[in-house]
Amino acid sequence: MARTKVVKSSGRFGARYGRTIRKKVTGIEKRQKAYFKCPYCSAVKVKRVASGIWQCRKCENKFTGRSYEV
Repeated sequence: MARTKVVKSSGRFGARYGRTIRKKVTGIEKRQKAYFKCPYCSAVKVKRVASGIWQCRKCENKFTGRSYEV
C-alpha cells in the first residue's frame, strides 16, 4: 500500500473522495492513535482501546471518554 508524505494514512484511498475528506480522515486518525494524559496518574500513557474506551498503560485504569480524544 503506497502512502505519500502529503496525505499520510489517507493514501490508501487513492484519488477517491476528494482532498478535504481525506485531510479530515488523516486528522482524526492521527488524534485517535496518539497518546493522551491520564486523568488519574497524569502520565502521558493513555491509548484508545475501542471507540470511546481508553486505557492508561501506566496505572492500568480503563475509562470512557470521547471517540477520538480523551
